Amino acid sequence: MAAPKRPAWQIWCDRKGRFSPLRLTVLIALLVPVLIALHDAQAISRGARPINDLIHRTGFWALVFLLASLAVTPLRFVLRYGTLIDARRMIGVAAFLYAAAHILLFVADKQFDLVKTGIEIVSRVYLIVGFVALAGLAILAATSTDAMTRRLGGLNWRRLHSVVYAATLLALIHFFQQTKSDVSVPTFAAGIFGWLMGYRLLAKYLDTQGEVPAWALLSLTVAVSVLTFAAEAVGISLAFNVSPWRVLQTAFDFEAGRRPGWLVLGAGLGVVALAILRGGVRGRRPGAPQGRVAA
Repeated sequence: MAAPKRPAWQIWCDRKGRFSPLRLTVLIALLVPVLIALHDAQAISRGARPINDLIHRTGFWALVFLLASLAVTPLRFVLRYGTLIDARRMIGVAAFLYAAAHILLFVADKQFDLVKTGIEIVSRVYLIVGFVALAGLAILAATSTDAMTRRLGGLNWRRLHSVVYAATLLALIHFFQQTKSDVSVPTFAAGIFGWLMGYRLLAKYLDTQGEVPAWALLSLTVAVSVLTFAAEAVGISLAFNVSPWRVLQTAFDFEAGRRPGWLVLGAGLGVVALAILRGGVRGRRPGAPQGRVAA
């Protein structure tokens, strides 16, 4: 006798209708930005542009959850916790919902004048980039159900959901374009994205079925960190007409704050440490994924 399916709205339960601590934990984490906004409601309302504040918040968290969804694949192998993939669809759909709130708040900021909104989007490059990223996420969210997976077929579904990489890249470009002065946060996000894509390339190159040994993770971490330092130095040198070497010298001035390259290095070394503790991420496959999930 087949197990009864859980109602679609009971997202804290697994596919067999059983309570899932993992899903509940992820659900709470996905709601944290809303709770933070509610906590800051008075400060937001007293600001010069409250809606603009919310626009930036929702856009930021959409990108955070996009990166988190991409991080599921390496973490499930590093932690040897295959069940983690069960939460990937939740995170991906949440990223789309925050992105949708991002554009809806933008429309609200234009007094719901769709013509004015459309004209502004097509007249600004960074808005076009963000809108294309949103369109990609909308396609992924619409096809993230089990029914759509069966209808498209596994191979076509995987090909379609590789759009998530382009959507994330466009979201990062949009983040850089609308950041006025300090680009350290977008640079850190770009470094993390580079690490996540590098992991996938290593797994494919080493033909390890998703598993990457600790030594390769360490090499990847060092390489991406160096590239992050270099990219930031080149970007600042072009923006302010200074020598990139001079910018690099400030990397060791920790009193002025830690540069994105150090943060990427720290995050990567954390993953390497987990890999070593869990046996080097080699020779043993994690548990099989529980059905198809959104990228």
